Formats: sequence, structure tokens, C-alpha cells
Amino acid sequence: MPKAKKIQLHGFNNLTKTLSFNIYDVNYAASPTQEREYIRYIDEAYSAERLTDILRNVTEIIGANVLNIAHQDYDPHGASVTILISEEPVAAEQISNAEGPGPLPQSVVAHLDKSHITVHTYPESHPDNDISTFRADIDVATCGRISPLQALNYLIHSFESDIVIMDYRVRGFTRDVNGKKHYIDHRINSIQNFLARDTCERYQMLDVNVYQENIFHTKMVLKEFDLDNYLFDVNGDDLSSKEQRTIAEKIRREVMEIFYGRNISRGMRLS
Repeated sequence: MPKAKKIQLHGFNNLTKTLSFNIYDVNYAASPTQEREYIRYIDEAYSAERLTDILRNVTEIIGANVLNIAHQDYDPHGASVTILISEEPVAAEQISNAEGPGPLPQSVVAHLDKSHITVHTYPESHPDNDISTFRADIDVATCGRISPLQALNYLIHSFESDIVIMDYRVRGFTRDVNGKKHYIDHRINSIQNFLARDTCERYQMLDVNVYQENIFHTKMVLKEFDLDNYLFDVNGDDLSSKEQRTIAEKIRREVMEIFYGRNISRGMRLS
């Protein structure tokens, strides 16, 4: 692909680029004790402290300065983190919006200004279906030359998720030195182009894009199903074949309902 010619801007790049990254984890927890243990595990694995570390790494990846951090663990469960970030002086030749997987935390290659990163977690369960779910919502909003899609590779590798739902939107406009408006400053036709090969191999993906409005939407669900990955404090080999089938159906139904955003009737074939 030919290298895109850089736009010579008049003043600051006023485009706002926002990545909303939502992940879901599904787990079978049949008893109140298993449910409590799963929620306790989630609260420890995704505490405000750990989430702050993840967002700090995102900030490092995109070459920003941390201005302020607010974080909170909630009672009885859940956590939130908000980081205000500002631009780090970076040479223009280091800044890349090219389609392709972004770096992991060991590499810093980006640039942004007047921006923020937030994360909120939502553990959820209901005693009638023996299923517990965990959702984390992460928003990375940048104003400047870099796209937050450069942090996507790291975020996906930070959360082992059954379902990932991503929205990317470019808002506003900026002007070049001739006064012409530009409503996007980098080439993109799918969020998938910013994902690493191992991620593309592990997930089934679905795109819904509105190119005219610079809105891009990608949903991902794991291709392979291993029952043991969804059991908490239970060994699959200790369950009967009937129990395994019943649990597997409940989990698949939960995953498909979240992925497609609608309830699935009992008896309907799960694909």
C-alpha cells in the first residue's frame, strides 16, 4: 500500500478520535458460593489498581503524559478509572496512523493532546441461569494526529475475553494550510486491519461500518469452545455427559445472545 501523503495543517489538529472497547467474560457458577468466588476473583483480577496499570501502559503506548488519575473500587463490586492525558512532544516522523496492529507496551510510537482514557467494570449474575458475566468498558479519546487504534493490540492482549465489541469514530474537522477542511486524516476501512494475526485467527468477526460518517464497528467472538475455560471451581471431567451438555448449551446461549444483542428462544439452534 503506498504511503499516504501527510497533510500540512494550519494550526492544531482538531479531529477527535474515539475508540470504545467493550469486553465480556462469561462463566458458569451454579451455587451462591461459586458465584461469590467468581465475583471475588473478578474484583481482584480487574481491581482499580490493575486497571490503572493497564491504562498507564496504554498512555505509554500512545506517547502521552498523565495529568491526573482518579480510580475507585466499588462496594459490593466493580471499579472505575479515569486518566486525563496530554501531548508528549514527538518527532513527526515517529507518528503513524497506518492500518496495522499497534504496539505492545515495550514500544512507544504515538502522540495525542487534550485527551482521556476511562474504564468501568460491570460484574453481573442471576441465580436462575447459573451464569455470571463480567463486562469492562474502555474509552480512549484523542485530539491530535494519532489514532487510539494504536492501543487496540495491547488492550485485546490485556483481557482474555469471550466477546469483544469495538466502536471507532472520528468527529469534527481540521484545516490544511490552504483552508480546506479534512474530516479524517488517516486511511481506514475496518478496525480489523489494526488487529494482530493471532487475534484474527482466534475470533469470528463481524463489521458494521458507516464510511460516510467515519463510524466503524467490529464485533468479535471466540471461535473455539472449551468447557473447562468457563467453569469456576469445577472440573469438567467430574461432570456427567448430560451435565456437560446442559452447561455448554447455557454458556453458548449466553455468549451468542451478547454477541448478537438479542435473546434466543429455547430450542433455537445455536450456531
